[in-house]
Amino acid sequence: MPKISVSRKLAGFALCAAALLSLPAHAGKTLDTIKSRGQLVCGVNVALAGFSAADSNGNWSGMDVDYCKALAAAVLGDASKVKWVPLNAQQRFTALQSGEVDILSRNTTWTLTRDASLGANFVGVMYYDGQGFMVDKKLKVTSAKQLDNATVCVQSGTTTEKNLTDYARANNLKIKPLVFEKNEAATGAYHSGRCQAYTTDASGLAAERVAAKVPDDNIILPEIISKEPLGPLVRRGDDEFFAISKWVLNALVEGEEYGLTQANLDEKKTSTDPNIQRILGTSEDMGALLGLDKEWAYRAIKATGNYGEIFERNVGKGSPLKLERGLNNLWNKGGILYAPPIR
Repeated sequence: MPKISVSRKLAGFALCAAALLSLPAHAGKTLDTIKSRGQLVCGVNVALAGFSAADSNGNWSGMDVDYCKALAAAVLGDASKVKWVPLNAQQRFTALQSGEVDILSRNTTWTLTRDASLGANFVGVMYYDGQGFMVDKKLKVTSAKQLDNATVCVQSGTTTEKNLTDYARANNLKIKPLVFEKNEAATGAYHSGRCQAYTTDASGLAAERVAAKVPDDNIILPEIISKEPLGPLVRRGDDEFFAISKWVLNALVEGEEYGLTQANLDEKKTSTDPNIQRILGTSEDMGALLGLDKEWAYRAIKATGNYGEIFERNVGKGSPLKLERGLNNLWNKGGILYAPPIR
């Protein structure tokens, strides 16, 4: 048998690898189910302004809602083909694990424990947040370190509850948690005066303050006591749908980076920028590697706008919450949003 040189072997391996990369991917059993159903089932918060909330006509809006709309547009071609399943903190993981929902897009913090023990994968970070405190301004409290012996309302089954205990211990504060299963009960107890303070993610505090009868009667204290990277989750065991969900989020971020908006997408299809061509599917077919067509990212951005548009509309300066971009700005604009490239 003739000897084959190492260089020829390597060349053969390279050709095989290139051939494999050129093959279209199978989209996975979750997407097969979604397509046969004709609908994406998305688990969201029961009511959290700016992230997921329904109006009197049952129309849902918010950052987490927009992500599911973008995902539905990418995989089904229609952002309206979503069934919304409102879930409280205790219900959310069981609903995902049992298959009641295809994806959980419900202001959920990415932690090691959740990543390793829930049988789920975090798709990415939709919003970088941190836990804070809100108090009635009549108390004249200006710092969380003044909450010694205070009763603090908090929702159970959340990282918030554990962070409160850790913060009290680390700062030698005798804080008395008053724990409620539902967030509405926790906020109701705070507003009725049963607690001196209410604690949750800073974005949630902003939403609750806006919803209060007299917003200016409530002060959000300056301390941020934790890291709360919030993002969507999918079940483990379907790497194909995990990849699709992940790259739709990346496309929304890359869309902002390359100046792709709802309004200019069609004119941008004539762009000669190879990055824009790959995102919009006018050159290489990046969708084939995900089991989708080449316009998947175009449809996602067209449905909701890019990440920056989603942020501003729901929680930014043009919204009732009026939150700063802060960490949620692009990496080249002072924030830490950095999506892997679509290439």
